Amino acid sequence: MNFFIIFLLALIIFTSRYLFLEGRLPVRLGANARDFLRFSGPAVLTAICMPIILVKDSELNLALNNPYLGAAIVAIVAAWKTSNIYWTVGLGTVVFILYGSF
Repeated sequence: MNFFIIFLLALIIFTSRYLFLEGRLPVRLGANARDFLRFSGPAVLTAICMPIILVKDSELNLALNNPYLGAAIVAIVAAWKTSNIYWTVGLGTVVFILYGSF
C-alpha cells in the first residue's frame, strides 16, 4: 500500500510539472495564477524551516542558547538589509557555527 501511494504521488507531481515545463504543450497559466504561485517558494521554505528552528525535543525552544534561532534572526536581518543571498547564507552560517560552539 505504501509503495502504491508513493508511486501515485510521484506520478501526480511529475504530471503537474511536465504540463507546465514542456514548451510544446498548449497549457499556460494566467497572470493571476503566476502571481499567486510566486509566493509558494517562500511558503514551503518557511514550513520546512520553522519546526527545525523552533522545536527541540517536541517542545517550543525560544531559549537564548538556541543556535538555530540566533542564526535565523541574523539571516533574516541580513536578507532584509542586503537583499543578497550570499551575505544572507554566509552570515547565518557563521553565526550558527560560532553560536553553536559556545
